Amino acid sequence: MTENQGTQALQQLRVGFVANLVVAASVGAYGSVLGVLAAKKGLSWSELLLMNLSVFAGSAQFVIVDMWLPPLPVVEITLAVLVINMRYLLIGASLEPLFVGTSFRHKALFMHLVADENWAMTMARFHRQKVTTYFLLGGGICVQSAWCLGTMAGHRLGAGIAEPERFGLDFAFVAVFTALVFSFWRGRQDLLPWTVTAVLAYIGASYVPGKWYILIGGVGGALVAAFTPATKPEVTPHD
Repeated sequence: MTENQGTQALQQLRVGFVANLVVAASVGAYGSVLGVLAAKKGLSWSELLLMNLSVFAGSAQFVIVDMWLPPLPVVEITLAVLVINMRYLLIGASLEPLFVGTSFRHKALFMHLVADENWAMTMARFHRQKVTTYFLLGGGICVQSAWCLGTMAGHRLGAGIAEPERFGLDFAFVAVFTALVFSFWRGRQDLLPWTVTAVLAYIGASYVPGKWYILIGGVGGALVAAFTPATKPEVTPHD
C-alpha cells in the first residue's frame, strides 16, 4: 500500500467511524440489556467480552445467553446461531462490489466486523458516492466498540441486581426479539413463512426436548420463504 493509499484508507476509516456514531448509541443501549441478562446467567465479564469479540452478532448472542444452562448445549447453540446468522450470506453477497480486487484475507478480516448497522450505512453511502472497504471497517469498529461498552456496563449493573424480575428484565429477551422480528416484516409475502415458523417452533417446543425448536422453526420458515414465489409489485396504468 502506497502512502497515498494509506492516507485514503485512514480517511475512509475515520469517515466510516463517524457516520456510525448515531446508530452506535442505540447499539450500546441494546447491548446493556444483554449484559444484564448475561450476568444473571452466570457468565463472567471475560466470557462475555470473548463472546463479543468472537461472535459479534447481537441477536445470536441473545440466543446464546438464553440457552446458557448447565449442561451447556453446545451443538444446539451452534446450530441456532448458524440459522440466525444465515442472513449474512445475503449481506456478504450485497457487499461483493465493494470487495472487488481484494484478497481473501482482506475479506475475512473486514467481514468479521460487519453488523446490520454498519452494513446499512455503507450500502446507503455506496449508492451516493464512492466508499471503500475501510469505510465499512470504520463503521464496524465504531459499532463493536459501542456494543462492548454497552454489554460490559450492563454486566456490571446486572451483577448488582438481586432480583431482575422486579424490573421486568426477565422479559427483556422476549421483548427484544419481538421488536427485532417485527422490524423485518415486509408485508403479506411474509405471512406464510412466519406462520409456518411459528407453528413448527411451537410443535418443536412441545415435543422435542431442549432448544431444537429454534432450529426447526427457523429452517422450516426459511425453506417456505425460499420456495414461495416473490410477490410482483402492482403496476399502475398510465393515462
